[in-house]
Amino acid sequence: MQNDRLRLDVRVEGLRNHGIWSALAIAAVIFVLCLSSSPAIAQFSGPALGISAPVNPPLEPTTDPAILYPASRDIILDRGDLLSIHLYGTTDYQPEARISLDGTIQLPLIGNLHVEGLTIHQAQDLIAKRLTSAGMYRDPQVNIQLTEAPNQSVTVTGEAHAVVPVAGQKRLFDVLSVAGGLPATASHMITIDRPGVAQPIVVDLGTDPANSARANVPVFPGDTVVVSRVGVVYLLGAFKNQGAIPIQQNAPLTLMQAAALGGGPGWQGKLGDLRIVRTVGLDRKVVQVDAGKVIKGEAPDPVLQANDIVLLPTNAMKAAIKSGGLSTLVGLASILAVSIR
Repeated sequence: MQNDRLRLDVRVEGLRNHGIWSALAIAAVIFVLCLSSSPAIAQFSGPALGISAPVNPPLEPTTDPAILYPASRDIILDRGDLLSIHLYGTTDYQPEARISLDGTIQLPLIGNLHVEGLTIHQAQDLIAKRLTSAGMYRDPQVNIQLTEAPNQSVTVTGEAHAVVPVAGQKRLFDVLSVAGGLPATASHMITIDRPGVAQPIVVDLGTDPANSARANVPVFPGDTVVVSRVGVVYLLGAFKNQGAIPIQQNAPLTLMQAAALGGGPGWQGKLGDLRIVRTVGLDRKVVQVDAGKVIKGEAPDPVLQANDIVLLPTNAMKAAIKSGGLSTLVGLASILAVSIR
């Protein structure tokens, strides 16, 4: 009897431990699920555009020469710049100083000087005046060399990414070359956001190398060069390969060229009912094209525009035959034979 009671106690304790471990396992599973689901809940992609919001408004190239080709600028000193100061004709005074967060530098015999926002020439004149007023030198000739300039750069973003060091100014083509050049998906309309200029500067690189010199405008430190994405054409429906096709900048893209890039129309497609969906502003228009006549040369090959949607509907009977294969074809033949009898 005592052994039986001992066995019963052991079983009860085992069940109790099993229940505790089961509860802990369930709690652990719930905790893991909470952790795994929280990032998805916290994701934020921004508000959607309203129905009346303009989508991809056309860019007008900037034509004002005063904005495209401004006068050369002196280097403006900024926080973090490392300056090397020299006096002509003497080696006794050659300090180095970095511009601090408050825009000042600490120099021997002078003390603190606020140089942020000054050009190099203005800073040279200021140091010379301070040395003269302190009675240390008579008519000193100060030379400042900019050793490090972390903020003297141009940012390239969009389809190309780079931070290009620029001392004074560089040309647009030089900056784009340092950034790796323009990829195939890049548009030839370049936008430059420049501090102090109210509107973005839009430069059309064009496709004619003979006229490229006009687009090679100067860029300055602090500029942001935005390389936008080129327009694409979307193939949907009974094409062998559906997807987006970039529009090349140097040649128009026709319907047959886009169809060829998409692998060609499938056998099940309705060639006589191909549709081109084009959005102009907020209006969407649908143009029906007989692709069979275009292929045969009996109808003109339409030129596609950016964001066009080319839809090739599917013939239900042909699609069923294609998906079912030979067995479907045999079944249809059997049905026809029975109906004829």
